[in-house]
Amino acid sequence: MASRTYFEQTATAIAALERNEIKKRIRSFRGRFKLDFTEDYLNKLSIDRLRHILLAAQINAER
Repeated sequence: MASRTYFEQTATAIAALERNEIKKRIRSFRGRFKLDFTEDYLNKLSIDRLRHILLAAQINAER
């Protein structure tokens, strides 16, 4: 149940972020793995795709 609560809270928090903040968090992500996206690539993605990347990274970093 705790993992479901974490997921919901994280998803809600990410949904409230603006595009530039999401990109900033992706570029500065520090987890078990590195996210290595160019600025140009991130600029081409939709905000929904950016949110998906950040959410997936945060969820996987918590495991």
